[in-house]
Amino acid sequence: MTDDSRGPAEETPIAKRILIGEPLTSEELEGQLLPKRMALPIFASDALSSVAYAPQEMLMILLIGGTAFLAFSPWVAAAVVALLIVVVLSYRQLIKAYPSGGGDYEVARTNLGEKAGVVVAAALLVDYVLTVAVSVASGVDNIISALPELDPWRVELAVGFVVLIIVVNLRGVREASTAFAIPTYLFIGSVMIMIVTGLVRWMLGDAPIAESAQFAVQAEDLSQAAVILLILRAFSSGCSALTGVEAVSNGVPAFRHPKVRNAQTTLVLMGSIAIIMFAGLTLLALVAGVHYAENPCNLIGFDCKAAVQPSLMAQVAAATFGNGSILFFVIQAATAAVLLLAANTAFNGFPLLGSVLARDGYAPKALNTRGDRLVYSNGMIILGLAAVLVLVIFQAKLTVLIQLYIIGVFVSFSLGQIGMVRHWRRELRLLSPKAVGERREAWSGLFINSLGATFTVVVLVIVTITKFTHGAWLVFLAIPVLSFLMIGVHRYYRDVEHEIEMDDDVHFGASGDVAIVLVGKLQKPVAKAIDYALAAKHDKTIAVHIAVTADDAREVQDDWEFHHMPVPLLVIESPYRQYAAPLAQFITEYRKKHGSSIVTVYLPQYIVGHWWESLLHNRRARRIAQQLMLVHGVQITLVPWLLDSSELIYGRRSRPLPGDDRAGRITTYGLVAHTDDEA
Repeated sequence: MTDDSRGPAEETPIAKRILIGEPLTSEELEGQLLPKRMALPIFASDALSSVAYAPQEMLMILLIGGTAFLAFSPWVAAAVVALLIVVVLSYRQLIKAYPSGGGDYEVARTNLGEKAGVVVAAALLVDYVLTVAVSVASGVDNIISALPELDPWRVELAVGFVVLIIVVNLRGVREASTAFAIPTYLFIGSVMIMIVTGLVRWMLGDAPIAESAQFAVQAEDLSQAAVILLILRAFSSGCSALTGVEAVSNGVPAFRHPKVRNAQTTLVLMGSIAIIMFAGLTLLALVAGVHYAENPCNLIGFDCKAAVQPSLMAQVAAATFGNGSILFFVIQAATAAVLLLAANTAFNGFPLLGSVLARDGYAPKALNTRGDRLVYSNGMIILGLAAVLVLVIFQAKLTVLIQLYIIGVFVSFSLGQIGMVRHWRRELRLLSPKAVGERREAWSGLFINSLGATFTVVVLVIVTITKFTHGAWLVFLAIPVLSFLMIGVHRYYRDVEHEIEMDDDVHFGASGDVAIVLVGKLQKPVAKAIDYALAAKHDKTIAVHIAVTADDAREVQDDWEFHHMPVPLLVIESPYRQYAAPLAQFITEYRKKHGSSIVTVYLPQYIVGHWWESLLHNRRARRIAQQLMLVHGVQITLVPWLLDSSELIYGRRSRPLPGDDRAGRITTYGLVAHTDDEA
């Protein structure tokens, strides 16, 4: 019997309890929901941290044409800021209209159809994986900027940080928000102080000067068309500052009530802080004369073979506070931490989107299952594994990974905003002319989302043109492949539902109830199986031995008579040494002769304590069970027998193993523990 008095500490393996924590009941879900101050570091860390590399990537691309091209940077930055304002306002409307957590996917699927919704979902899933990879790679890059001797361990550091973030997120939303709040707010505060300090010094005539300002740049010769493409490419790289904006709309269910208002407030706070930091860092980098090259060897005077090029953030911090100062290391530590934790945005968005897709039948149902800590743990693990694979393949190099980035997010931005335009147009058709206030609100939403759709589509075209040949083609390949797979999963679930749905052709009243106990040798596990079969009071119970050799058959028959077994023994010859096929043929012929009998086959199965014992037992029983389940009218009953080694897991006998309840596997360890000796 299960001892319900046992606490969670007894029910969870020690290693799992240390890493993840105690299981939470479903009733504790409300307590896991987030207030605004904790939601900001959870959902906004990606968007806020992107300001650490977005200005760097923008200035780096412009510098390809030479230092004179840096004159374009204020205008490019202004365009990025304008786009960010429009996108934030657009997503405020989306959160209000679709607060269920589906975000762009739900908008596109509802208003543009199934295929558009699946494309958006695929784009977001790909972008979430790249968010983790880019954020972690950027964080490691900043760590190496402060500690260059760690450069040979770049990939190992990146993979280790992903594993750490997975573990923290598996502990639950509230614990993750607590862990991430301090670094996020420290990053915001320290960068703001740096921006204010640097700009004040500049206005007082003591402008900070970056070490790289002394390096000239070996520029490329560019035609007029190439100049335009270079500026557009710089703009598309700067647009990486917009990543993560959509995460709030996907995470509305994680907010406390009132969910919509709290989510909208968090979104506006995130957008405002991101704009100030992006604009401030860009201006300060220009004031300090930061020269950050795509190829460090193009910096004339910089020893690219002996030194690692510091990140833009490191150069600005060193110019403002002094290289090696306490505040320099605070900035670098906070930047590295928030960049690493920016991956946490994806670890909230990906599982929530995965659960919505699973609910709608476009992803495996396992993605809609909450783990012990009330988070969608399967989605988190899948995201982590995918990000690790990307980091290993691309060697955690930020410059390479950034080329794959933001394509997916702007695909979802564009289709989501177009879907919102159609949503508001439908609302205007349905609203009564007398509903003046509601119509005014709908017209306002239509204007904002139309503007958002126009901007995001234009940017998507620019990003596609400028990044396609630099590696973005991989994303354009991944999105349709993933979309195709999701549509296939949906079709499969739909066909299965149609196949198993209830109708009036279902007939009840099968005649006959036969139990078959499969016997290899007459041993205690077989006796226990016979005891179970007799206790179930079937109409007929027989034991069956598949005779591979005549000697084995004779030995079993002699033992059967000697021990006076209470059920008859039937011997079926198997000249080809098969087990399941002769038994399946016997069952088929029996049902033809006696009608549609229900046949229950009892198979003894060993419960072992060592992992390697599972390789030595139960293999034949598993194969027989798999084959017999294909025979009509057959059901399989596994009768467990606990070997002595199972004492190693005795503490688990009286309750389900972790995950068994959620997966629907009902165990009977407690019953078995009391009946071993009774057989």
